[in-house]
Formats: sequence, structure tokens, C-alpha cells
Amino acid sequence: MSAALAQNIRSHFVFRPGRSRGSGLRVILFTLESMLGVVGVILVAALAHWSPHLLPVAALLYLLIVVPTALLCGFWQAVIVSLSAVVAQSFFTARQSELAIAADPITSVTLLVFVLVALTVSRLSARVTGHAREAESRGGQMEDLYEFTRRTLQMDLHVEPGPQLAELVHEIFNLEAVAVFDADLHDVYTAGFWNVDPQEMAQNVYYFETADDDPDTGIGRRVVRLGSVPVGSLVVRGDTSPLTNNAIASLIAITFDRYRAFANESRIETERRTEQLRATVLDSLAHAYKTPLTAIRAASTGLGEMGHLSAGQAELVGLIDEQTGLLGELTNRLLTTARLDAGEVAIHVAQVSVGTLIEEVVAALKDRLASMKVAIEISDESLTLSCDQQLMTMLLTQYIDNACKYSNFGSTITIRALVAGMEAIFSVHSIGPVIPMADRERIFDRYYRSSTYADRAPGTGIGLSVARRAAQIHGGYVWVTSDEEEGTTFFAAIPLTVEKENLS
Repeated sequence: MSAALAQNIRSHFVFRPGRSRGSGLRVILFTLESMLGVVGVILVAALAHWSPHLLPVAALLYLLIVVPTALLCGFWQAVIVSLSAVVAQSFFTARQSELAIAADPITSVTLLVFVLVALTVSRLSARVTGHAREAESRGGQMEDLYEFTRRTLQMDLHVEPGPQLAELVHEIFNLEAVAVFDADLHDVYTAGFWNVDPQEMAQNVYYFETADDDPDTGIGRRVVRLGSVPVGSLVVRGDTSPLTNNAIASLIAITFDRYRAFANESRIETERRTEQLRATVLDSLAHAYKTPLTAIRAASTGLGEMGHLSAGQAELVGLIDEQTGLLGELTNRLLTTARLDAGEVAIHVAQVSVGTLIEEVVAALKDRLASMKVAIEISDESLTLSCDQQLMTMLLTQYIDNACKYSNFGSTITIRALVAGMEAIFSVHSIGPVIPMADRERIFDRYYRSSTYADRAPGTGIGLSVARRAAQIHGGYVWVTSDEEEGTTFFAAIPLTVEKENLS
């Protein structure tokens, strides 16, 4: 007998733990199946004894009983039936030929043949049955995976997906316990009954990236990944295959990704609507301010022209004019900001002399620059720029006005323009407080004011956002550098040639 055959026989001699349950019922069933086969053997033996012409083929008749017994009942029942068939056959053969049963070598050969047939048939039957059960189990798990996929696609992504995923896995796959860890939210969601701490277990799976299946405890661990990036973990306890656990982890990763994409999309849409509403309100307020400002300016001008004002009265009228002008400037800036964001500003592209542009802006701000020194440096006096002159004037005005507000008294403001590649680089340099690194991007956001500047001079936090938007409309960009020794410099890079279709 070969080693493989011996191993097969030994595998039948070992009682599996699952078969020990309900042992009383199984013993009764085993006895009935064996007795049924033995009764069949006795009937065949009786027929062969009464009809001598059936005796030569009695062994084949016994085999027809052994095979169905091995196929339908099992190996041990078939062995008992085989033994009874050998005894019956040997008994009747010995009676007719007057031989001793033990002395007949055919008895051993017949018993061996019956046992081998029983073993082979039972093994084949067990294999076919196992394959059928495995196929059925896989089919059931595929149906569960399909249902899980369908349910995850219908999930409400307005709320965190973790609790919903844990409940779905527990319900659909009929597991004892489930734990899902969302690394982004740093929370563990559970379903079912855990006799250990699932939070620590799920977090350890994520941090140590352990993925395994423990057949003794029935616990499966998986790292939830998006590509190669871990985003969470899954721990289950129950009857699932490793492939099913892998599929569940992949579907959870996809759901996490969908939730984050949906949340980002919702946030962006909310911000867009908020910004649109803010621009509308600004436009409405600016228009509402224009009428009373015009009336105030007309009244103050009329008072000044009437004459016969005392020195104090004239000073008050001048103050009214000055503050009315500032309010008018702020109102125009608000209107421009709202229109820039709404895309309602008419863009007029023309060839503009850079030197002339800078000189006009400096001339318009001569009162603000009275206490400052101004230096203008242009790399090429013939430098021209294809741009909207009004928008570029707004940009430079804001840069220079900003330098006036925050530079040290009596220091020099340097305005430069040079060509770099296909761009004109404008810069306004001043000596003043250093802008912290964390604020250098945010100061171009509307209404944001650096903590360094907030108490140094009044402001609205609107001007630099208008400057950035003006540069963006031309296809350019802005940035700032700030150093305690070198000072602060605001830059704007504007393409030398701007096509109208590129303006937005």
C-alpha cells in the first residue's frame, strides 16, 4: 500500500471536531446506515445460497452494495458492509467447498478490494461534495459582495461612512463582529460583539500594517489602502475567506475616497456660493453708498464756495471733503472687487508704456508719498506692455499705497520694472515690519490682514486681493518676500503679450 493511500486511510480514521457535536444522533444514524447495508448483504448471500448459479457473481452484487454505501453514507459504513460481505461470501463458499474461512486466501483479497473500493469512492464523493460546497460558498460570497457594493453606492455621503460600513459588513456577511478604522477622522466604528478592545486592535493593524487571517480565532485583519497609501483598517471575526476580506477592504477604501471627494466638492461649492453672495452684497452696498457720498461732497463743496467761514469752519469743511474722498475711493474699490469676481469688468487691452504707467501712478499718489523718498528703476525705458491700463494702475496703486502705509517714516520706496523671459516683473520695495512666513500667501486673500500690520495702520484687507485678481486676469501672478535686513518687496509678473481670449 503506497504512502499516499495510507495517508488517505489515516485521514478517515481521524474524527474531526465538527463531527463530535451531536454525537448521540450521529451514532444512531451511523448504526442505521451500517445495518441497512448489512441487511442488503445478507439478502444477497441468501439468494446466492438458494440459487447456486448466482454464487460466482455474488462478489459483484456485494460490490453494488458497498459502492452506494461509500458514496451516500461514508467510509466507515462501507468498511462494515465490506466486512460483512466478505464474511458472508467466505461462509457460503467454505460450506460448499468444505474449506476453513481463515484458511481461504480469497477472503483477504476480497476484503482488501472492498476496502479499497470503499476508500476510493468515499474519497471521490467527499472531494466532489467539498468542491460543490466550496462553489456554493463562493457563489454566496459573490452575492454578498455584490450586495455590499450596491449598498455602499447608495450610502448617504453627507455623514461619516464609518458607522454605515461597519453595520453593512456585519449585516450582509453575517459576521460575529466588525471594526472599521478611519485614519483621516481617527475614529473606530464597530458592529457586533467584541470580547477584546477593537479600537486598539484596529489601530494597530493600521499603524503596523498587519494583514492576516487567524483560523483559530476566526479574525481577519486588513489594511485599507487607496493605491499604496493606507487610509484605515478592517478587522472582522466570522466565517469569511481571505479573498472576501480583501474585497471588503478595497470597497471600504473606495467608499472613503468617495466620501472625501464629495465633502471637498460640497465645501468648494459652498465657498463659491458664499463668495458670490459676498460679491453681490458688496456691489449693492457700494452702489447704496454712492448717492449719500455724492450729496455730502456736493454740500461740503457748496459750503466752501459760500465763503464767510471761520478758520475752524473751513477746517471742518476740508476734513469732510478729505474723508468723503476716502469713502469714495473705498466705495470704488468695493465696486471693482465685486465686478472683478463676477467677471463683469470690461477688459480693454492696449499697448502701454511701462515708464509712463508708473509715473502716472506715482503722480496720483504724490500726497501720500510726500514724506517718503521714491526711486523708479526701469530696465528699458522703451518697455511696453499689452494690458488693461486701468487694472494695471489699480495693481501698482495698491502696491505703492501699501508701501506708504507700512514702511518706516522717511525711508525709500523703490519701484522697479524689468523683463524676464516673456514677462514683465513689477516690484515695490520698502523697509518696514517683516511679514511672517505664514502670512505671505494669505495677505492676498480678501479681508485678511497680517498680525504684523493690523495695529500699524488702518485697512480693510481688500486692496491686495484686488491686485492679485488684476494680475490673474492678465494671466500673471503675485508674491511677496520679506526679510528684516532686505525689507519687504511685493512682486507682480505680467505676460508681455496678453490675448483677449485668455482674459478671465
